[in-house]
Amino acid sequence: MTFLIRVTNLILLMVTMCFCNCIAGGSANPPDNTGNMLYNGIVLPDVWPPKTGDPFSSAPMAVPYLDNPPEVIPIDVGRQLFVDNFLVERTNLQRVFHQAKKYEGNPVIEQAAFRQGGVFYDFSNRQFVAVYRREPAGGSRNPLTFVASSNLTDWKEIPTPFSPFASPNAFWLQFNSQTRENNWYIMGEDRIDPRPADDPGVPFINALWENTMHTSTDGQSWFDGVPLGRSNDYSSFFYNPFRDVWVMSVKHNVPRAGKTLYRSRYYAERSTIEHPGNFNDAVFWVNADRLDEPHPEVGDAAQLYSLHGVAYESLILGAFQIHLGPTNEIAAERKIPKYNEMKLGFSRDGFHWDRTSRESFIKGTYQDGDWDRAFINLPQGICLVMGDELWFPYCGYSGIAPDGSRGMYTGASIGMATLRRDGFASMEAGSSPGTLLTRPVVFEGKHLFVNVDCPGGELRVEVLDEGGEVIDQLTASACKLVSTDATLQKVSWNSKSDLSGLEGKPVRFRFHLTNGKLYSFWVSPDESGASYGYVGAGGPGFDTVVDDKGINAY
Repeated sequence: MTFLIRVTNLILLMVTMCFCNCIAGGSANPPDNTGNMLYNGIVLPDVWPPKTGDPFSSAPMAVPYLDNPPEVIPIDVGRQLFVDNFLVERTNLQRVFHQAKKYEGNPVIEQAAFRQGGVFYDFSNRQFVAVYRREPAGGSRNPLTFVASSNLTDWKEIPTPFSPFASPNAFWLQFNSQTRENNWYIMGEDRIDPRPADDPGVPFINALWENTMHTSTDGQSWFDGVPLGRSNDYSSFFYNPFRDVWVMSVKHNVPRAGKTLYRSRYYAERSTIEHPGNFNDAVFWVNADRLDEPHPEVGDAAQLYSLHGVAYESLILGAFQIHLGPTNEIAAERKIPKYNEMKLGFSRDGFHWDRTSRESFIKGTYQDGDWDRAFINLPQGICLVMGDELWFPYCGYSGIAPDGSRGMYTGASIGMATLRRDGFASMEAGSSPGTLLTRPVVFEGKHLFVNVDCPGGELRVEVLDEGGEVIDQLTASACKLVSTDATLQKVSWNSKSDLSGLEGKPVRFRFHLTNGKLYSFWVSPDESGASYGYVGAGGPGFDTVVDDKGINAY
């Protein structure tokens, strides 16, 4: 019986994908750069993207580069975060994941919904910009609203003649550091219904949407959209600068048993985002899985509502919007917002996600009357950098409109949440000293920096050569004691201020920590501590999304 059910599910999936891959015309142009070594030593397989994923499986996603990491890891790009064991050879420190802290002045924009908008730093005009939809009346057809801010909490609307194209679905602002010009992108969607919901002969796959990409060079005048392909609602896209590709995060509602649908994500990549194409080459990417526990008040199986990505320092940060029920029908009947929570994933190859922590990064209060009761959404761009903090715009729903009426998609507002720079996870020690030994790493810089919180403790670092021997002058006892709370702290030794002479040579770092938290480390060519990694959707201390400022951006 299990085998028959599985075969039936596969047939249903093929039927679903047949409809989902209908196109208006054009051809895709996936980049031909497979088999290359990435910036961090990971070698992509010959077949890329991988086609081995199973949309019917509830198992967590396998992460090949964690099972078989490179023998030597280059660390010239970005701060090296301890969100997984990629960099760790051996440790007795404890990894602790952290959640964002909601801003006390929330909400910062009322009667507004991302679903899915975007927030970015506009380097040309030196301000934050956001695109969202006004609420409440009009729903998905409400006009787009363009606002600007200098601090992420006070926003001013800017009149913008957005074209009346298809319903906006996702927004991205790409800054060209050579030309110093912006490129604006909006993915639009137009609903099409391929069949009625009550047709007994085929599985109901919900409405399909025709996706189009609209571009602008000034955020004011928009070119007619080019067709991208069909999917279910809430498909999105992001830029992966590590491989210079655009990633299409394609949503397909995959039938499993009978007519039960599960929201799933499929992956396609493009060299040029404006090129007309389709999603025929999209491969299954990721689902919510058995480690995403149901909400205790609902009990429904978790589903992946949406998935955004952005480059942060040395990895891709993924915002997983996990749907915990109730179904649309029940939420509409009860006139309450759906239970969506924001969780995080981390990727070092741009495809495979490590989701060790399943705690919600941002979630609703689930309290009637609260502005962010439920249905939490993060916009494109995900996070912005302000000094030693990361800021996360998010949207929540109260379920209560200004006139007091209630509904599933009413009472939307936008707020902010913050986190320490690199603060997703820390390696921690108490009163008993602990150590962390990295795998062999190689670099071209010479200044070692750490992000550490140990004002009541201490951190010392020693450097080991390729043979595992501690290098003279770079011992733990010769290391100048670090006893501070700083997101950018230089490490030096009594008779040697830096790592000069070790450029290009494989070494290991051994961190000795007591009563403290270690978030990241990196080796910079500059005394400023510039990481030359990526800073999410940007921030006012930088000239581009690459950190070439270090302490000068604080």
